[in-house]
Amino acid sequence: MRNKATAWGPGLWPPAGVAGAWTQWPCLAPQVLGLLVWALIADTPYHLYPAYGWVMFVAVFLWLVTIVFFVLYLFQLHLKLYMVPWPLVLMIFNVTATVLYVTAFITCSAAVDQTSLKGSRPYNQRAAASFFASLVMIAYGASAFFSFQAWRGVGSNAATSQVAGGYA
Repeated sequence: MRNKATAWGPGLWPPAGVAGAWTQWPCLAPQVLGLLVWALIADTPYHLYPAYGWVMFVAVFLWLVTIVFFVLYLFQLHLKLYMVPWPLVLMIFNVTATVLYVTAFITCSAAVDQTSLKGSRPYNQRAAASFFASLVMIAYGASAFFSFQAWRGVGSNAATSQVAGGYA
């Protein structure tokens, strides 16, 4: 029986029969929302403010790494690289991405008022980027939770393994 706890988290999932089980597909929400974050920041003169350089680095870097993981799962290359502990790798990645997006969200939100006039186009774009950064942070946090569950295993704790004689 296949382990159903290999999901990354909530998101847009393909139909059940497409390239494997639903639970083997990574989440698309951080990809789409992360693209919005860096597109909104890139359309403003962000290079004048170091805070937005950090937000751009986090958004673009994590977007690219998430695309790499998506391609790995799309073509089921993770099954060919069986020596890699994928649940642990995904959990570490998702926790790291969550922490980085927390810093990017705080940085972007704190710099909006100080770097643009209220009601101007750059102000609105940076405020929207802050909002979408918070959504990406939540999506990566949910993915971290689900990848932790996949790493830990479903129903495998000390109590169930003792009661079932180690066969839980």
